[in-house]
Amino acid sequence: MPIARVATPLLFSLLAATAAHAGGYQKPQQNILEVLHAPAPPQVFTSPTRETLLLVSWQEFPPMSRVAAPILKLAGTRIETANHSKHDTPGGYGVTPCAQSFELAAVAGGARRTLALPAGACAGRPFWSADGKAFAFTNTAKDAVELWIGDAATGRLRQVPGLRLNPMFNGELQWMPGQRKLLVKLVPDKLGAPPAAPLVPAGPSTQETGTGSGESSTYETRDTLKDAHDEDLFDYYAASQLALVDTGTLAVTRIGKPGAIDAVDPSPDGNHLLVTTLHKPYSYVTTYERFPREVEVWDIGRRGTPGVTTIASVPLADRVPVAGVRTGPRAFDWRATEPATLIWAEALDQGDWKVQVPNRDKVMLQKAPFTAPPQEIARTVQRFVGLRWTERRDIALLQEYDENRHWVRISQIDVDQPQNGQRVLWDLSSDEKYADPGNPVYRQQPNGEFLVRMQGDSIYLAGNGASPDGDRPFLDRHDLVTRKTERLFRSDRDALERFVAFTGKDDTQFLTWHQSPSSPPNAWLRTLGSPTAGAAAGEAAFASTHAAVTQLPDPTPAVRAIKKRLVSYKRADGVDLSFTLYTPPGYVEGTRVPTILYAYPLDYADASKAGQVTGSQATFTRLRQYQLLLLAGYAIIDRASFPIIGDPKKAYDTYTEQLVADAKAAVDEAVRLGVADPDRIGVTGHSHGALMTANLLAHSDLFRAGVATSGSYNKTLTPFGFQSERRSVWAAPDVYRQVSTFFFADQLKKPILIMHGEDDANPGTTPLQAVKFYEAIRGNGGTARLVMLPHEPHWYSAMESQEQQIYEMVRWFDKYVKNATPEKR
Repeated sequence: MPIARVATPLLFSLLAATAAHAGGYQKPQQNILEVLHAPAPPQVFTSPTRETLLLVSWQEFPPMSRVAAPILKLAGTRIETANHSKHDTPGGYGVTPCAQSFELAAVAGGARRTLALPAGACAGRPFWSADGKAFAFTNTAKDAVELWIGDAATGRLRQVPGLRLNPMFNGELQWMPGQRKLLVKLVPDKLGAPPAAPLVPAGPSTQETGTGSGESSTYETRDTLKDAHDEDLFDYYAASQLALVDTGTLAVTRIGKPGAIDAVDPSPDGNHLLVTTLHKPYSYVTTYERFPREVEVWDIGRRGTPGVTTIASVPLADRVPVAGVRTGPRAFDWRATEPATLIWAEALDQGDWKVQVPNRDKVMLQKAPFTAPPQEIARTVQRFVGLRWTERRDIALLQEYDENRHWVRISQIDVDQPQNGQRVLWDLSSDEKYADPGNPVYRQQPNGEFLVRMQGDSIYLAGNGASPDGDRPFLDRHDLVTRKTERLFRSDRDALERFVAFTGKDDTQFLTWHQSPSSPPNAWLRTLGSPTAGAAAGEAAFASTHAAVTQLPDPTPAVRAIKKRLVSYKRADGVDLSFTLYTPPGYVEGTRVPTILYAYPLDYADASKAGQVTGSQATFTRLRQYQLLLLAGYAIIDRASFPIIGDPKKAYDTYTEQLVADAKAAVDEAVRLGVADPDRIGVTGHSHGALMTANLLAHSDLFRAGVATSGSYNKTLTPFGFQSERRSVWAAPDVYRQVSTFFFADQLKKPILIMHGEDDANPGTTPLQAVKFYEAIRGNGGTARLVMLPHEPHWYSAMESQEQQIYEMVRWFDKYVKNATPEKR
């Protein structure tokens, strides 16, 4: 068995050199620890019948013993070798979370009931049956990922004995349309031991470009395969056996032969499975999503071995244009209102947004038994995103997206009468938050399919409700014929209340999730009343009353002493900006205190949309990461608007100038308000925000010190694009250099703390970035500290790492910001 985790040789010398300074994990002060260790409010999973709530409490930060579990990194996946479990979240940004407790609560009221999870549980998210009578979930045990089933009426939990699930590609657990059986991916029987690493290499690892040209995006090189042994390990861990589990008898029926099954999806009638199976040749430059695959329909409606029909043989796609899509059939899905009808898209522009064509994609349809040629049902001007099926057969919603313009288009279409064309419903910028119509509300059908809920000619839309006052979530009823919209509900200004689900056949009652700065999140049941005469534009046209369904307690009462407010201001060029200003406990208005700015730059194609306010100051205040500095006496300029505005093809030509302008506007406003001490301001950011932090210290005189976590400081190491930049380093070398603080390390004289996870899977922020940036600063006589967190991915997961992070931040900012000698200006 190979060693699953190996420190890179580049890190060994640096780690050895700094080992003498290490003293184990450190902890911050006690008042910070108490808040950091407090439990998070539970997440609510509502049964499809809206009669029962399942409250799931998650372990936010697991112990290092779990984060450090031996893993293998295989083609964009991370697998724990001891139990075949999935170790990462999408993109490799974190560690798969564990649920530690389940509680059932009736919407009608009554005491909550705690369910008996197995000792030391690491449960996954629950999946309700469509009738609301049962739910299923995984439990990651020491040597297997187990399958468990819960009874909603009794609260009884049962393990299906002897099963080992394979979650490597997700989709390891789903309900079949009859709602009495589960479709699962199993670790194959008699799989045996994993392939051992050869003691003597069989030969060199080789790659060859072949003919032609083509780019691979920076973000495709995540944990890629390296050699033939990696390929063998990938085959071993990817192998799955499909099976059906009877939830009543717990009988298990295996279906077909094992294979590297990526995705599986039952047809709405339950007689067919859409199965995607990976196969060689693999690639060493991209993740498994681009590997060759067979797309098949398995007929399981007859006895015996399922009949197999090949829908598409999709080749390796390791030369997809940056921000493009693969050629050939893609985005397969079932038509939700038909027994067995497939839908997919095919590019008409070679998958390349740079090609000028009247239509980007065509949408295809093929019905069982899949012997007749597929039918073209639509063409899209922009890139096809998907079809949303409604409760009416003659109405579907077709969604497109143009990444060049940041533009969304949603049209109404009758798939059975495609000759009637499309009727555009919404056509707007994806950056347009104030006019965002919201997302359709779905209703789960008896067979488990989700269809857009309709009442006559109307659909329902729920959205964030961004406004100059912050988010005010809403629920609308929209008539598709008249195009008129009625606002049924809108959150009050002093709270954040989101629509969750209707509780009956009509729209008079629905569940919401309510919170305010002083009230923790809780489920409410709202009842609509009479129309409101003279309701102001954007406000609810109906009165409503509410009743609390849950009464969850405040886990951190001490945090209520922290105050926050939305602050709006302008950049020097007139762009509207905003931030949330937090003041520490006991703050006296008019007193200047040390202040930390946190931001994450975002890219916008249109300046008029860049300043729109998103988020809410009415949320229940919880503190994480840098926000815990409030408990050390700092004010926080939080989530300051940092737009990078311009044509996505060249927005980064003015990146540095816009960055400094954004920062100066925020700092000037916080000083003007009498809160920030201009001589004691620090800056921090994560990922792309870490690059922002480094650049602001190098190119401005606004900050005394900074903390950069999990950043990328030399963009020439990510030569095929970053953020919205799609040009390669060879097409725009000056842009890549100007953005990269590495090349300005000789100008970076302000102290900077650099933190990074040693197992960061994000290709844009490899640990090498932090190491080389620290070396550049040190070599040029700058002041820096490098902290490499063992076993951590892009987002730090272990509680020990969380404690270390805030300990380092408080120590750094206390030394170089709070207690710094005022500078001459």
